[in-house]
Amino acid sequence: MGLGHAFEPDHLIAVSQLVARRDSTLLAVKDGLYWGLGHTTMLVVLGSVILFGKLTLLSGGYFEVLVGLVLVGMGLGRLTNRANFVPTRTARSPHAWAYAIGLLHGLAGSGVLVLAVLGELRNPWLALAYILVFGLGSVVGMFGAAGLMHIPFTRRMRLSRALTGSVVAVSSLLSIGYGGWMVYEHLWSNG
Repeated sequence: MGLGHAFEPDHLIAVSQLVARRDSTLLAVKDGLYWGLGHTTMLVVLGSVILFGKLTLLSGGYFEVLVGLVLVGMGLGRLTNRANFVPTRTARSPHAWAYAIGLLHGLAGSGVLVLAVLGELRNPWLALAYILVFGLGSVVGMFGAAGLMHIPFTRRMRLSRALTGSVVAVSSLLSIGYGGWMVYEHLWSNG
């Protein structure tokens, strides 16, 4: 289940923005790995707080709005900086950025996941074990997705600078559009 979760649109769009910065597939899949680890860290931490502290989190979609704003920011940053159209071996942002984006996505989804798990499992330890397995699946899924999404940016596949620029522009516009839709959906469409 966590493996499939890694392929949700907002996750793929965020990681596509991360891996497009890289000229090395190894660095790109490390970004996917760190994103998955950040996502899982937040799921486990907040999941534990909810499970063992018997706490609830806001269900108003505020964390999803934050994810949407970050997607818009990532897309705008990538689209407006000409240097971002050329992948480099030493991208300005280290893997910590991928980890932080993963943490944010985990924050947005942790409450819903825990509630879904608690609907099936009443034992908090079993629920936490499920969250860990789910998180491991998302790490593996995002590791693989990052490798696949990086293919257009590898040296062998890069046919021209214009094609690379087009891929960056399209992925940036998708990030802006999907992020904007998330913000609208969670702030204005239900209220």
